[in-house]
Amino acid sequence: MNYFEEPYSRVQKEYGQGLPFYLTYPMTNVYQTEKEYERDMERMKEMYPKRMKKLLAYVEEECDKMEYEGSVMYDEYPDKVLLYRAAAGIYDKAVPVQETERRDRGRDRDLMDVIQVLMYDEIHRRRGRRRRCCRKWW
Repeated sequence: MNYFEEPYSRVQKEYGQGLPFYLTYPMTNVYQTEKEYERDMERMKEMYPKRMKKLLAYVEEECDKMEYEGSVMYDEYPDKVLLYRAAAGIYDKAVPVQETERRDRGRDRDLMDVIQVLMYDEIHRRRGRRRRCCRKWW
Protein backbone atom coordinates (compact mmCIF):
# COMPACT_ATOMS: atom_id res chain seq x y z
CA MET A 1 0.00 0.00 0.00
CA ASN A 2 1.52 3.33 -0.99
CA TYR A 3 1.42 6.72 0.72
CA PHE A 4 -1.79 7.89 -0.95
CA GLU A 5 -3.78 4.66 -0.61
CA GLU A 6 -3.40 4.38 3.18
CA PRO A 7 -5.67 7.33 4.14
CA TYR A 8 -8.30 6.18 1.61
CA SER A 9 -8.49 2.67 3.02
CA ARG A 10 -9.01 4.06 6.53
CA VAL A 11 -11.76 6.42 5.35
CA GLN A 12 -13.43 3.74 3.23
CA LYS A 13 -13.74 1.50 6.29
CA GLU A 14 -15.39 4.36 8.16
CA TYR A 15 -17.66 5.76 5.43
CA GLY A 16 -18.16 2.77 3.19
CA GLN A 17 -17.40 2.91 -0.51
CA GLY A 18 -18.30 6.56 -1.17
CA LEU A 19 -16.02 9.30 0.13
CA PRO A 20 -17.18 12.72 1.33
CA PHE A 21 -16.29 15.44 -1.18
CA TYR A 22 -13.75 17.06 1.14
CA LEU A 23 -11.79 13.82 1.38
CA THR A 24 -11.47 13.15 -2.33
CA TYR A 25 -7.93 14.55 -2.58
CA PRO A 26 -5.43 13.94 0.20
CA MET A 27 -3.88 17.10 1.59
CA THR A 28 -0.25 16.43 2.28
CA ASN A 29 1.08 18.42 5.16
CA VAL A 30 4.28 19.53 3.42
CA TYR A 31 4.80 22.72 5.36
CA GLN A 32 4.39 21.09 8.77
CA THR A 33 6.89 18.40 7.78
CA GLU A 34 9.31 21.09 6.58
CA LYS A 35 8.99 22.98 9.89
CA GLU A 36 9.80 19.81 11.82
CA TYR A 37 12.82 19.22 9.59
CA GLU A 38 14.04 22.81 10.15
CA ARG A 39 13.64 22.50 13.94
CA ASP A 40 15.62 19.27 13.88
CA MET A 41 18.38 20.92 11.82
CA GLU A 42 18.57 23.82 14.28
CA ARG A 43 18.91 21.39 17.19
CA MET A 44 21.75 19.62 15.41
CA LYS A 45 23.48 22.92 14.57
CA GLU A 46 23.43 23.86 18.26
CA MET A 47 25.74 20.92 18.89
CA TYR A 48 28.39 22.15 16.44
CA PRO A 49 31.73 23.24 17.97
CA LYS A 50 32.10 26.99 18.55
CA ARG A 51 34.39 27.63 15.58
CA MET A 52 32.14 25.66 13.22
CA LYS A 53 29.14 27.74 14.34
CA LYS A 54 31.08 30.87 13.43
CA LEU A 55 31.98 29.47 10.02
CA LEU A 56 28.40 28.31 9.49
CA ALA A 57 27.17 31.87 10.04
CA TYR A 58 29.42 33.06 7.21
CA VAL A 59 28.30 30.16 5.01
CA GLU A 60 24.60 30.87 5.63
CA GLU A 61 25.15 34.55 4.85
CA GLU A 62 26.81 33.66 1.53
CA CYS A 63 24.07 31.16 0.67
CA ASP A 64 21.43 33.81 1.43
CA LYS A 65 23.09 36.01 -1.19
CA MET A 66 23.10 33.15 -3.70
CA GLU A 67 19.46 32.16 -3.12
CA TYR A 68 17.51 33.67 -6.02
CA GLU A 69 15.72 32.40 -9.11
CA GLY A 70 18.24 31.13 -11.67
CA SER A 71 21.08 30.96 -9.15
CA VAL A 72 24.12 28.73 -9.53
CA MET A 73 22.93 27.05 -6.35
CA TYR A 74 19.90 25.59 -8.14
CA ASP A 75 21.61 24.46 -11.33
CA GLU A 76 21.37 20.75 -12.05
CA TYR A 77 25.18 20.63 -12.12
CA PRO A 78 26.51 23.54 -10.02
CA ASP A 79 29.76 25.11 -11.23
CA LYS A 80 32.58 23.89 -8.98
CA VAL A 81 34.82 26.88 -9.70
CA LEU A 82 32.17 29.43 -8.70
CA LEU A 83 31.41 27.51 -5.51
CA TYR A 84 35.14 27.34 -4.73
CA ARG A 85 35.42 31.11 -5.21
CA ALA A 86 32.47 31.62 -2.84
CA ALA A 87 34.19 29.38 -0.27
CA ALA A 88 37.43 31.37 -0.72
CA GLY A 89 35.48 34.56 -0.03
CA ILE A 90 34.11 33.02 3.16
CA TYR A 91 37.63 31.99 4.12
CA ASP A 92 38.89 35.55 3.63
CA LYS A 93 36.09 36.90 5.85
CA ALA A 94 36.49 34.25 8.54
CA VAL A 95 40.29 34.22 8.94
CA PRO A 96 41.81 37.39 10.40
CA VAL A 97 44.46 39.16 8.32
CA GLN A 98 47.17 38.60 10.93
CA GLU A 99 46.76 34.82 10.73
CA THR A 100 46.85 34.91 6.94
CA GLU A 101 50.06 36.95 6.91
CA ARG A 102 51.64 34.57 9.38
CA ARG A 103 51.00 31.71 6.98
CA ASP A 104 52.59 33.60 4.10
CA ARG A 105 49.15 34.28 2.63
CA GLY A 106 48.64 30.59 1.94
CA ARG A 107 45.22 29.15 2.67
CA ASP A 108 44.90 26.62 5.45
CA ARG A 109 43.82 23.60 3.41
CA ASP A 110 41.90 21.89 6.24
CA LEU A 111 39.92 25.02 7.09
CA MET A 112 39.14 25.58 3.42
CA ASP A 113 37.91 21.97 3.17
CA VAL A 114 35.65 22.46 6.20
CA ILE A 115 34.19 25.64 4.70
CA GLN A 116 33.50 23.86 1.42
CA VAL A 117 31.81 20.94 3.17
CA LEU A 118 29.63 23.30 5.25
CA MET A 119 28.73 25.24 2.11
CA TYR A 120 27.87 22.17 0.04
CA ASP A 121 25.76 20.80 2.91
CA GLU A 122 23.88 24.10 3.22
CA ILE A 123 23.31 24.23 -0.54
CA HIS A 124 22.05 20.64 -0.49
CA ARG A 125 19.62 21.49 2.33
CA ARG A 126 18.28 24.56 0.49
CA ARG A 127 17.93 22.71 -2.80
CA GLY A 128 15.95 19.98 -1.04
CA ARG A 129 13.71 22.53 0.66
CA ARG A 130 13.04 24.24 -2.65
CA ARG A 131 12.32 20.91 -4.34
CA ARG A 132 9.86 19.90 -1.62
CA CYS A 133 8.05 23.19 -1.06
CA CYS A 134 8.31 25.23 -4.24
CA ARG A 135 7.27 22.68 -6.82
CA LYS A 136 5.72 23.91 -10.01
CA TRP A 137 2.45 22.09 -10.70
CA TRP A 138 2.20 22.77 -14.45
